[in-house]
Amino acid sequence: DFCLSRGLGDVYKRQVYMISRTVSLLFYFYYLLIIIRIFLSWIPNIDWLSQPFAALRSITDPFLNIFRGIIPPIGGMLDISPIVAIILLQILQGFVVGTLSKLGL
Repeated sequence: DFCLSRGLGDVYKRQVYMISRTVSLLFYFYYLLIIIRIFLSWIPNIDWLSQPFAALRSITDPFLNIFRGIIPPIGGMLDISPIVAIILLQILQGFVVGTLSKLGL
């Protein structure tokens, strides 16, 4: 019984590790999408209704709009809300991945 329970414990730890790595990679992928969205916003002639820009916008804007509604642009032009959004996303990632990692002790 001891060997069996230990084997299941190892399987559990591997599964939790894989889940936490997957979640961490999803956060990383979302960071990249937000950063791409930020850089593309500096290009004035982008048609945000055409693909792939519409998909990028539909994925990132719901999260970014939370902060755009709270933090007004500086001088009416400089939008710093994505910076705050990325910082909060990093904090959330640390909490979620850290909690998952602790489950797999």
